[in-house]
Amino acid sequence: MDMPRPGPGHARLAAFVGSWDGDETLEPSPWGPGGAAHGRGVYRLVTDGMAVTQDYEEEKDGAVAFRGHGVFTIDPASGDVLWWWFDSMGFPPDGPARGRWDGNTLELHKSTPRGEGRYRYRLDDDGNAYEFQIENRCPGQDTFCLFMRGRYRRV
Repeated sequence: MDMPRPGPGHARLAAFVGSWDGDETLEPSPWGPGGAAHGRGVYRLVTDGMAVTQDYEEEKDGAVAFRGHGVFTIDPASGDVLWWWFDSMGFPPDGPARGRWDGNTLELHKSTPRGEGRYRYRLDDDGNAYEFQIENRCPGQDTFCLFMRGRYRRV
């Protein structure tokens, strides 16, 4: 049997590889009062191109307030993008967020016992900047609410 090789979906994820830096706005939520923040991320191609890892840190009020580690890959059965997320809040992932590309926008969705999340990455046409936003719907809420939005540039 031949080893699987990265396909077009993996190549789309590789567009994130590199270092990124940008300003963020957090909305008031159960996790804090919201406000301005600054995010930095490093994305790496790993496992012979079959996955992309993401190391993230958020600075607020002059100190690192949050860290995260993501792993993106492609579901070979469906072609969906899968995204596992681990962070300094300590909740274990309840499986990956799952989604697809629509043009330059990657939209993912995840449900957990703590609620639902929608995640949107939108790459600029030149590939040197992207916007990211999170919308959450906590148990008992009827609609999704914006949690955070950021814009990042390659450094």
